[in-house]
Amino acid sequence: MSLTRLVLFAAAAWADDSGQCNTVELDFVVLEGEASHRAIEDDIRAALLEVGVTARARFLEKEEFNAAMVSGDYDLVFSETWGAPYDPHSYVASWTTPDEAHYSVLETHEPPLDPTTFASWVANVSSEVDPVERQETWTEILSAIHAAVLHLPLWGKRIPSVVGRRLEGYVSGPQQFDYPIASIRVAEGIKNVTIAPGAQTGLFQSVGRLDPHSYRPNEFFSNNWIYEGLVKYGPSGNIEASLATAWTTDIRDDGGETFRFTLREGVAFHDGSAFNCTAVELNFDHVFASPLRGPDWHGWYGLPGSLADWYCDGNDFVLETTEPYYPLLQELTYIRPMRILSPAAFVHGIYTSPETHNSCPASWGNVTGDDGSELTCVGTTAPLGTGPFRFVSRTVDDDDDDDVVLDREVVFASNPEYWGGEPDIEFVRVLYFETHAEVKEALLSGELDAVIGAGVLEPSDIQDLQYSEDFDVLHSEPTQNTVIIMNIDDIDIRKVVVHAVNKGPIIERELGGIEQPVSQLFPESAPYCDVDLVPKFDYDLEKALLLNCPDSQTTKKKNTKSKTATVYGILFAAAAVLAVVLVVAVCYMVRKERAGEPLFMPLTNPLIEDEVQLAPVKDPEAKDVGSTNSVEIEIFDGRDVNK
Repeated sequence: MSLTRLVLFAAAAWADDSGQCNTVELDFVVLEGEASHRAIEDDIRAALLEVGVTARARFLEKEEFNAAMVSGDYDLVFSETWGAPYDPHSYVASWTTPDEAHYSVLETHEPPLDPTTFASWVANVSSEVDPVERQETWTEILSAIHAAVLHLPLWGKRIPSVVGRRLEGYVSGPQQFDYPIASIRVAEGIKNVTIAPGAQTGLFQSVGRLDPHSYRPNEFFSNNWIYEGLVKYGPSGNIEASLATAWTTDIRDDGGETFRFTLREGVAFHDGSAFNCTAVELNFDHVFASPLRGPDWHGWYGLPGSLADWYCDGNDFVLETTEPYYPLLQELTYIRPMRILSPAAFVHGIYTSPETHNSCPASWGNVTGDDGSELTCVGTTAPLGTGPFRFVSRTVDDDDDDDVVLDREVVFASNPEYWGGEPDIEFVRVLYFETHAEVKEALLSGELDAVIGAGVLEPSDIQDLQYSEDFDVLHSEPTQNTVIIMNIDDIDIRKVVVHAVNKGPIIERELGGIEQPVSQLFPESAPYCDVDLVPKFDYDLEKALLLNCPDSQTTKKKNTKSKTATVYGILFAAAAVLAVVLVVAVCYMVRKERAGEPLFMPLTNPLIEDEVQLAPVKDPEAKDVGSTNSVEIEIFDGRDVNK
């Protein structure tokens, strides 16, 4: 065996053998067009590959993506918690309905995380009247979810805002699409403000119907400027007064709960009509009509199913539930479907029947409830609320090719009669832009005063603008967490995924460092979620390898001594061979010396008088300037070398 081969063999003895990881292949479903998810999916797949897990990305359009989530046709899929004010109760309650992505995950679990037991658990905590007991139960629920490793938590979503410095006083709202621009003061220039807002579509497209009793294509932010509820969601989940100034709760003898709201006086709708209890009752009559309480309509959250009755008692509005339901106040803060619309916007005013002319969109048609009751949806006539801004106009661009309505410009005016004080802004113009680059250009040129919301500017642009003297760059507290749902039966593989992904560097590199890595399902600011969940399932490559590549770890530890002995043996053999070579060389030199022969032959040619001295010769092909390569020179005696 040659010396070179011995050395190479010694080095190879330290290398890990291939094929020591378990073979795992995962189906990674990604929504086509979701920029932040597209940016990091390859980073996640690369991290998993390091521990022997092959995640194959499957990019799907919205309809196919939703179908895959509902059917459970995925192993990994990006998702988000619903955020404030829906977390945690509305979000986890949705897991037990078959049309939600988590349902297929729970189906493979034993109690208490199977769909039936889990639904009962969430229902019980929702009816708990003792706040201390409620917190303890939520801690148990969150701990069980955490211990089962159902998710890879990634980052807490912070809502960015870039505001020109002629505007002052803007503070981010506690909800994802809550843009409280009424707090803005105009420090210089005209009192008209132009905004590019973040929308459900990312870049703004349309404000939709602008009715408060339905869903898409209505936008949260615009409805939130126009309409108000009885209460509103404040920082850290605090419930604050809005159209109701105070409220009380009592447990009735029949086991139900009564909520009594004292309504704010002196409030007017945008059409000038008075806000009163009759208007509130009319809105509840339409939104919570029996046929609309099913899960396909408004029954996706707990409030509709918990209501037993509602009525006016003087200027107090009274709600009665079938049993205690602590999230009721929190759910009354939702931007949809229960904000108060002026009676003037119902098709027959205050006398509009919820059965024959319901305020639900006309496109819903005739609706039949589970109890057989029926109603007809006819929609509303105008966007009239009590909020700080009134709708003025819109410039619509109908795209006949894909049947999409684009609002090129929507104008709102401040409400001079607003009970909270007239905003300093006089007019708000919301503009449509086709690309992120167009938004940035408009912002830098002065066409835009502010960009508020996620998905409007690229993360790198927001990062660059932080150093501008012309803008203030603000970020909200995390409103919701981005996670990967894992529909994987083997908990060890779920742990491998969690431990293999180093989130911090990925977020910094791909998302501009705007978002913050998280290790739990919900933001700590969500009610009942500020708990310490253990064990910590964070990045730990050694644990990931130990779980999925046990041979590479245990073999290395168990066989360290034998490997070391083998290598030392090989190196000893190599040294022995080298020693033999040296001994032979020395003997050869001694023999030559005794015979009177020179040890080294001079480099001469008998046909050339002078010796030729070999020296390093500059290689004309050398790439590094000044480098020299040794070049062999052969001296010929002029005879034909081929003879």
